[in-house]
Amino acid sequence: MRRRLIQSTLAVVLVVIAVFGVSLVIVETRTISNSAQERVDSEALRLASIVDSRILGDENITAEVFKNQVTDERYAVIRIPGRPPIEIGTEPAGDVIHSTAKGEEGETVTVEEPRSSVTREVGRTLLIIGAVALLAIVAAVLLAVRQANRLASPLTDLAETAERLGSGDPRPRHKRYGVPELDRVADVLDGSAERIARMLTAERRLAADASHQLRTPLTALSMRLEEITLTDDPDTVKEEATIALTQVERLTDVVERLLTNARDPRTGSAVSFDLDEVIKQQLEEWRPAYRSAGRAIVSSGKRHLRAVGTPGAVAQVLAALIENSLMHGGGTVALRTRVTGNQAVVEVTDEGPGVPTDLGARIFERTISGRNSTGIGLAVARDLAEADGGRLEMLQAQPPVFGLFLSRTPLKRPPAPEEDEPTVR
Repeated sequence: MRRRLIQSTLAVVLVVIAVFGVSLVIVETRTISNSAQERVDSEALRLASIVDSRILGDENITAEVFKNQVTDERYAVIRIPGRPPIEIGTEPAGDVIHSTAKGEEGETVTVEEPRSSVTREVGRTLLIIGAVALLAIVAAVLLAVRQANRLASPLTDLAETAERLGSGDPRPRHKRYGVPELDRVADVLDGSAERIARMLTAERRLAADASHQLRTPLTALSMRLEEITLTDDPDTVKEEATIALTQVERLTDVVERLLTNARDPRTGSAVSFDLDEVIKQQLEEWRPAYRSAGRAIVSSGKRHLRAVGTPGAVAQVLAALIENSLMHGGGTVALRTRVTGNQAVVEVTDEGPGVPTDLGARIFERTISGRNSTGIGLAVARDLAEADGGRLEMLQAQPPVFGLFLSRTPLKRPPAPEEDEPTVR
């Protein structure tokens, strides 16, 4: 591109120089020739007037008298009737410019000048024009190079930015070039980079959340299937199969919930539900895992509480807290229910060492973990709680106490506009 810009600019300059330069050479050549002819004519008339004045004054007319009146390059011949011609200077050879003037006394004066003087003057003029043209070409080349770099370098940067976007590096460059059109392209690319970064972050977050949230239901389902394979009692098989189907339904709910949160984390399908049923389900699911670890999981507190939320989401939040206690806590895990104001609270605590002091409230941030884990379980749990209008908090660090706060009354939603009423936008 640089070469094409330089070539096009240079071509335009050369055409302009050719058109105006040739015209200028023609005009200057004619001007110099006309000026030389006028000088010779003026010289002839001047000598003729001098001869007239000397004839009228009966003064002597000789070559020595007019020697100082004619320049070295010119040749003059004075013809007076009845006298021999008077020659002044050296007669030039070759092509000449001449002029003849007649005096009042009948004399004639012829002045000649070699055309080589005109040629030399034309040559000097052409040299000056050529030097100016050369300077113009050099200036045009420098300007073309500068302009080409100013246009080509940003395009190269923009191409590199687009290539980085295509290779999965969505970092915006925020670089501008002072050219409105190129800056507009840079704005669009930076905007696209930011959108791609957000989409990639959402996809990675969804993948991480899915791998974390699906692990617990799959583990529980695997345990139930193992129970089925280890027993021959039809009643036990039926019971375990029923529980396994429940796990499959929860697994389906987890997937749907993750996809819903990926589209809009604020979307929720909150309903009024029996909190005891969700807690009972979690106890049944996690009791085998705790029994295998030589630990216990129990529940206490106020019974027959109804809360507002999505049962599947609340179950996932409790499962994240229970799993967190299984992995990082110790002793018996207790789920306590209580009422505070218009909220139902489920507290999950254990007898372990608790949350390290250096973590504090950062325990809910993604990738923050006190042990070798993903560090996204509590972050996902908080997002799920907030999606239904609840909240998840760490009430105490040592021993650890986490509280899930759920509203006991349905949220008031604005009525939908009637079909015949216009919707204000």
